[in-house]
Order: sequence, then structure tokens, then C-alpha cells
Amino acid sequence: MEIKIINGPNLNMLGKRESNHYGTFTLADLEKELTSRYGKQADLDFFQSNSESDLIHYIHENGPHADGIVINAGAFTHTSIALRDALLAAGTPFVEVHISNVFAREEFRHVSYLSDKAAGVILGLGKMSYFFAVEYFLESSGQITKEGI
Repeated sequence: MEIKIINGPNLNMLGKRESNHYGTFTLADLEKELTSRYGKQADLDFFQSNSESDLIHYIHENGPHADGIVINAGAFTHTSIALRDALLAAGTPFVEVHISNVFAREEFRHVSYLSDKAAGVILGLGKMSYFFAVEYFLESSGQITKEGI
């Protein structure tokens, strides 16, 4: 099973910004933990960019070949119809994740251009949002069972 884990703008700054919303872990910490836990069950491929264009190109090139996409589009969640269109064009199921509870934050963060097309949305659970998204894809493909978690 191949799962693409895509992170948008400013997620490269995890561990350095707004720890009250995002915690103190870094993106590298998160990737290491995900690989350690799920690397034997799935081919996890990580990508992060602050550029909407780079994210779209990555999805165009890699999304159609994946079994699932876990995406934290950051601020592009609330603004990017182009990112939504790229995910739809890829034709690969995706789960939208957010580290913070966007509904407990500014009102402009309450709008998502991705949620209505996502297989699911997981938010507000810190880095566990990613873990649950990967587990969703593994369980739905029969790669793991509850006992394997």
C-alpha cells in the first residue's frame, strides 16, 4: 500500500511556531514516528511545500499512483480551489487532517475547500490526526486489524 502524506504552507515550521496550537514536535519528528509505526505496512511518501504550485504538481505526478493521500493543506485548505481540483483529478481517496481544531480558532478557518470531497476529516488531535488517517487507509485495505494497532 502506498500512502502520500502531503503538508502545505508553514508546516515546515512545526516546533517553532504557535506551540499552543501545534505542539512542540517538528515535521521531521512526525515523519519519523509515522515511518516507525507504519513503515512495514505501507510505503509512506512525505512531501511538504509552501508553494501551492509545487503541491499541485506533486499531486498531479504522484496522486494517481497512490492508494491514499493524507493531506494537511494548511492555510490552502481555506483558499485553494486549485488544490481541490488537483486532488479530484488525481482520483485517489484522501483524508484531510489538521493538527489544531480549526473550529476553535478564527472564523475564516472554518471553511474548507477540501472537506466535502474527502473520505474523512480529522482535526484537533495533534499529530494523532495523521496516525488515525494512515490507520484508516490501512484498515480499509485490510493491511491492519485493531489487534495490529
